[in-house]
Amino acid sequence: MWYRLAADAVVSVHLAFIIFVVCGAFLAWRWRWLAWLHLPAAIWGTLIEFAGWICPLTPIENELRVRAGGVGYGGGFIEHYLVPIIYPT
Repeated sequence: MWYRLAADAVVSVHLAFIIFVVCGAFLAWRWRWLAWLHLPAAIWGTLIEFAGWICPLTPIENELRVRAGGVGYGGGFIEHYLVPIIYPT
């Protein structure tokens, strides 16, 4: 049970990070100091997406899911969670 909750927490943090990468510039307009957090996050998110890297949170989530008795998934977070929402079958 704890592993499942931890995996769900990792998914929540992962999604929040992606939203911050995509929309953080709007927040940085309001709070200038936030640009110091958004710029490295945006660079990291861009590198992960365009260089084809796997975010370290994905293997952590998969390991927690396996320890909870479930199965992990291949590919990355975006392909597993977001692409089916954007492009439903």
